[in-house]
Amino acid sequence: MAFRRALLSDVALLFTTRVLRLFAYGAISLVLVLYLSGLGLSGERIGVLLTMTLAGDTVLSLLITTAADRIGRKRMLIAGAGLMILGGAVFALTGDFILLLVAATLGVISPSGNEVGPFLAIEQAALAEIVSPKERTGVFAWYQLAGSLATAAGSLLCGWAARLLEDRGWEELASIRPIFFLYAGIGMVLGVLFVMLSPAAEAPLLSREGSASFTRRILGLHKSRGVVFRLSALFALDAFAGGFVLQSVIAFWFHVRFGADAAQLGEIFFAANVLAGFSALAAAALARRIGLVNTMVFTHVPSNMLLILVPLMPTLELAITALLLRFAISQMDVPARQSFTAAVVLPDERAAAAGITGVARTTGAALSPVLAGYFLSSVSLLSLPFIIAGVSKLAYDGLLYKAFRGLKPPEETNESTR
Repeated sequence: MAFRRALLSDVALLFTTRVLRLFAYGAISLVLVLYLSGLGLSGERIGVLLTMTLAGDTVLSLLITTAADRIGRKRMLIAGAGLMILGGAVFALTGDFILLLVAATLGVISPSGNEVGPFLAIEQAALAEIVSPKERTGVFAWYQLAGSLATAAGSLLCGWAARLLEDRGWEELASIRPIFFLYAGIGMVLGVLFVMLSPAAEAPLLSREGSASFTRRILGLHKSRGVVFRLSALFALDAFAGGFVLQSVIAFWFHVRFGADAAQLGEIFFAANVLAGFSALAAAALARRIGLVNTMVFTHVPSNMLLILVPLMPTLELAITALLLRFAISQMDVPARQSFTAAVVLPDERAAAAGITGVARTTGAALSPVLAGYFLSSVSLLSLPFIIAGVSKLAYDGLLYKAFRGLKPPEETNESTR
């Protein structure tokens, strides 16, 4: 009974850290490009900063997540919280491009409103350790919902707070800066919460054993490295496409194209993330009926078509409608993808597998913002990121379906490897 209570406590704690973290990400992503533009940075420099933010997260996440199963998941989560504090504090305290570039590279900052850094991979591995395979997709769906609602709340409250301060006479830049202090403060709270994790969240002792294999010693993989590398390549393509339409980029597009202010943007992304979160709940039921791979692909295709339609809409209302319809189905693939990744690897490879596929996504996403930055500098090219993202994501859907549609059901694979 005591052990069961410990497991439930760990699940609640991991959900809490997810909510706090995504609230901070939602707040930051809404105003990040507006803030950097207010500091006087050009579109090209903003693109470089966004790229270095994601590139730095890639390297640090790889180092942390591939060591987590061997060194300790709790220790690595605490280290990630420290990097989040660093990123928020520097962005709040300086407008110097070089210092911002260093903080973007070494700290943890989310320009997309989505997960960055090592947290998601390690938390997924811990949850997969705690819950049964039959519960996994459902738990990941609720985990996704919790994050989406938190992102939505962060965007909404951030927008309202910025408008309130502006109404009281604050300049736009000054009204945004406190959000970065809040971001660093949430990083401190996360560090405290991670200290409270029980040993049940750690990897099996098997993962602490040595091995002569390079992929085992350096990457934390052994039997599952082939499928992890294939998934990583595909996930990198999907994330590369997504990097063109980061939440901060979409917010900037609505601001330039239709004159939407911070409060309006907050309301838009509040609704978008709420819809995205609840769409994830349908993933578990759908996956039981048609399988994880089919769920990933068949929900992603119409979402990407709607993404292409957003910049083609002639009015703010129609553009918001297309965006919200897209978000209403855009996250259904996420819990299915997370469950699939956890199911096709051995238990002592889960943090590494989630970390490597996550790093692949971050790497892909890091390459595109610098290109999107050039498009943001030209009104005539402002809508091009939506088109490039949608077409590239459709290519990912086709390649994923071709590569994995015949794979043995993940839970059966998982059981057979135990």
